[in-house]
Amino acid sequence: MAPMFSVVSRLMLVAAALLVGACSSAPEKPKASPLPAVSGTFKVQPVWKSQIGSVSPQLLPSVHGQQMALASSQGQLALIDVLNGRDIWRLNLNAPIQAGVGGDGRRFAVVTQANELVVAEAGKVLWRHVLPALSYTPPLVAGDRVFVMTGDRAVTAFDADTGQRLWGQQRPSDPLLLRQAGLLMPLGDNLLVGWGGRLASLNPLTGAVRWETLVGVTRGTNEVERLVDLVAGTSRQGNLVCVRSFQTAVACLDGLTGRMAWSRPAQGHQGLDGNEQILVGSESDGKVLAWQRSTGNPLWTQDALRFRGLSMPLLLNNAVVVGDQEGWLHFLSPQNGQALQRVATDSSAIMGKPIWSGQMLVVVTRTGGVHGFRPE
Repeated sequence: MAPMFSVVSRLMLVAAALLVGACSSAPEKPKASPLPAVSGTFKVQPVWKSQIGSVSPQLLPSVHGQQMALASSQGQLALIDVLNGRDIWRLNLNAPIQAGVGGDGRRFAVVTQANELVVAEAGKVLWRHVLPALSYTPPLVAGDRVFVMTGDRAVTAFDADTGQRLWGQQRPSDPLLLRQAGLLMPLGDNLLVGWGGRLASLNPLTGAVRWETLVGVTRGTNEVERLVDLVAGTSRQGNLVCVRSFQTAVACLDGLTGRMAWSRPAQGHQGLDGNEQILVGSESDGKVLAWQRSTGNPLWTQDALRFRGLSMPLLLNNAVVVGDQEGWLHFLSPQNGQALQRVATDSSAIMGKPIWSGQMLVVVTRTGGVHGFRPE
């Protein structure tokens, strides 16, 4: 028998319906900006292609050295070599996958659409556990534990080898929750969790809450407009963690104490990337913004890609890399946002964040294309 939906799960479906309704009643979608001219000063060559099957936004790859784990909505889980795109192993779970992939290089975890947490090792299922609610956030595998955050904002820890439940922690839920991957990450001996518009630190051994810091403040006149969940995709340098609150703010905090360094209004819905000097992010209308990491002061804005449905950005030493809904991969200058280069993939949307590993740039598209490029 299929597990019963919790009250919160039903409310999440209501939230999704409201969001779809809001989109359908909105004015006609603005026309995408023409592709900008590029300087051609950045060189990149395609090296290999692979296929995983169609991919949803919640299926984010997990990178470990020169290996990358990725999953498809249809149930494929694979570990590939990023240098050549070849499978190290591939496993068919025979169940649609809802969220993933989390991994520690040895064990890899996903959540199916039937709310089942599945942990695999060396191409074989290690254990399974049925969760009480939907999950849209990739599990976190760290410290010989698997941490899961379900849609009702409950965080649960399991033994990574046996699947034994170790502890659970939950914060009261808002009426509507975002159907999108949330924030769940380790920092030293802290487990950082996005609870609504708050960043919280939990003890990974016990689940005890150490601190909470408000990042996103609710606004608007209805529950949909008040969604402020912290989204997946953080930029960390040392103890300074920079996060995004859905359509509300970008902020940097001390990940050990929760002390706020700075916060700026921002209208994006995806995560961030950065280095010691700058932080970059894509706004929901397609503008790419850069901030000074230490102060949050704006550095530049690139609006030539507006309404192109941009992915999360990746910051390399000499380029900001961002994908769009037509499968183009754009390379921008980190100094001023100028368009340097662009390359095509398979004409379907770039999903998640471009990956940099082993001197290879890897992107995954909605139709399941996995593309490896080598910058010159």
